Amino acid sequence: MAERSTAAVDVADNSGDEPLTAKADQSTSDGVAQNRERETDSEEAQGSGGTESPGKASPPELHSGHKLARRYRLEECVTRLDGFSSWRAVDEKLRRAVGVHLLPADHPRARSVLAAARSSALLGDPRFVQVLDAVEENDLVYVVHEWLPDATELTALLASGPLEVHEAYQMVSQVSQAMAAAHREGLAHLRLTPSAVLRTSTGQWRIRGLAVNAALRGISSETPQRTDTEAIGALLYAALTQRWPYDNDAYGLSGLPKGVGLIAPDQVRAGVHRGLSELAMRALANDGATASRHETPCTTPEELVKAIAEMPRIRPPEPTFTAPPEYQRTSYQQGYGRPAPHMGATQPVSAPPPPLQSRTGKALKWAVSALLIAALGLGSWQLADALMDHAKSDDTQKTKTTDGNGKDTDKTKPVKPITIKGAQEYVAKGDAQAPGDVGKTYDGDSSTYWRSKSFVDGPEMKPAFKPGVGIVYDLGSQQTVTAASIGLRYPGDHTTITLYGTDSMSSSTSVDSMTKIGTITTSGTSAKITVSKKAKTQYVLLWITAMPYASGDQYSGAGYKQAITDVKFTG
Repeated sequence: MAERSTAAVDVADNSGDEPLTAKADQSTSDGVAQNRERETDSEEAQGSGGTESPGKASPPELHSGHKLARRYRLEECVTRLDGFSSWRAVDEKLRRAVGVHLLPADHPRARSVLAAARSSALLGDPRFVQVLDAVEENDLVYVVHEWLPDATELTALLASGPLEVHEAYQMVSQVSQAMAAAHREGLAHLRLTPSAVLRTSTGQWRIRGLAVNAALRGISSETPQRTDTEAIGALLYAALTQRWPYDNDAYGLSGLPKGVGLIAPDQVRAGVHRGLSELAMRALANDGATASRHETPCTTPEELVKAIAEMPRIRPPEPTFTAPPEYQRTSYQQGYGRPAPHMGATQPVSAPPPPLQSRTGKALKWAVSALLIAALGLGSWQLADALMDHAKSDDTQKTKTTDGNGKDTDKTKPVKPITIKGAQEYVAKGDAQAPGDVGKTYDGDSSTYWRSKSFVDGPEMKPAFKPGVGIVYDLGSQQTVTAASIGLRYPGDHTTITLYGTDSMSSSTSVDSMTKIGTITTSGTSAKITVSKKAKTQYVLLWITAMPYASGDQYSGAGYKQAITDVKFTG
């Protein structure tokens, strides 16, 4: 298989209901979401599959650190569903992150997954997340694909609101063109959901899971082009309205009110672009229901591409510039003692007095000039003399201070850094987050960090499932902590951090029994805590009880999470 230099995004999405017109069977979660931590990508873990049954096949019992083909090292399981699992892995040969789908070789869908992956890899279209390898080895079938660390899925983009008009236009244009190219090669997606569409940092849109996502779940369709076209219409509808175009909630979006049927986007939300609204309705053919003007429905991606080309081009928004404040004359410019004129009022301009042209006038001007020069010279002399006297006075004062053995010096004690001797993750409930990475929070390297897992609920953590996450730091001996500086990886609304003094590094000591010494809530990537209650302690717990929403990367899926890069204490 051809290998590419870009990294990969995990392609397993388990949220939502049946894909539009696809035939599917119901798949089940195997319990990985019980503690509501998104170790896997199973927000709702319902997925869908075809008419075949996974039978007795079960996901391979693999673990982090396992290597495939002596090359792909498994790092983190992001999905475990329906007899297959998906992982974030590292290609040790090329030193880059990749994604891997794994299933037993005797799984009922193993043959179709291999065939779909190899067909997708042959397409080689850069608008799709690329399949890098598809192998059957040691009773396992695995598919290796790109991992895009700079990409954000449409689900995360819509969490903050509908897309801007030009962005929605770019999305539907690029996705339609990509799917039209795939169908010309005989490939269908059949699971084109908001989490399968990604926007890169350069503004390009890419599609993940072409053919493979459907094969993993056994999805099939008698009208694949119609299925993918209707899915594109649903994506555009969601991008314009932040609503799912059916009466069920899906992919983090609210559905339409029950009983109203399919209504145009510009009737759901004010200010929606009329042309894009009609385009979404044409793609959502929905058994004959079309837009109010009764245009011909689009039933293939190719027809959708032609319909977009016939629309007036939507230009990107003009950059906005803030106008500088209107210039106002100061009282000095207007004349000393004269009030500033009222803005907008026309002020009479008085004619300047005639210049002194006579001999007497010239002599008077020379005399005045001479007096001014003399006055300036005298003033400069007096100023220099005063400055010299002041300097002598300062020198005398300094000498007195030195002679007094520093008795008059500033008595404020300098701030001194406190060296961290060790650290250990504090686990109040549930599982640990990343216990092997706690040392990266005080190694002096801002590029390394300890991170939490991704959580479904937030920003405030739920005490019933997980009251908080944190690290206990050992200061070596009893120290008076006056402040703490904490570097964070993810900005957003919001991160809440509290410092507690404790008597050990053990997680058996409850937070309620500790001494609270400072707290802060921030939306940025740094937090500075000034200790409100100074007390000597050898151990300090850094406790996080609220975390911002962040998109998925090569290490974890999208969700509420936080990472700590640098921790410094001062006394």
